[in-house]
Amino acid sequence: MSCYLMWMLPANATSIKPSVKEIQVSLGSSTSELKFFPEKIEFIAGQKYKLILDNPSPEKHYFTSKDFADASWTQNVQAGKVEVKGAIHEVELKPGGKADWVLIPLKSGTYELHCSIKGHAEAGMRGEIVVSNS
Repeated sequence: MSCYLMWMLPANATSIKPSVKEIQVSLGSSTSELKFFPEKIEFIAGQKYKLILDNPSPEKHYFTSKDFADASWTQNVQAGKVEVKGAIHEVELKPGGKADWVLIPLKSGTYELHCSIKGHAEAGMRGEIVVSNS
């Protein structure tokens, strides 16, 4: 039966990959603004995403959204020559740092996003992650 299924697939089927939608998020700005750019991030449950995080700020920041992370499946987080797999709850980006977080949100809802460094969230480094079903 497996031979029959292979026969029915297009010749290039082995090279077809599920689409990955990329979303760019900056933690802070080069002028030291304490906010996320954008402040609202939208996902569709079940879709694969590459969250491209960068920190143009002169100080470190955290991308923290534990409830969102718990309601998502993380394939990996890659920064430089390091790839991290497994449960991820927050990502720290040092000044000039960049990381790619490949994930699939599994549960719809609205999730809080903040920088967990003391005083940053209170100064405006907060955001919202919205996961919808369509």
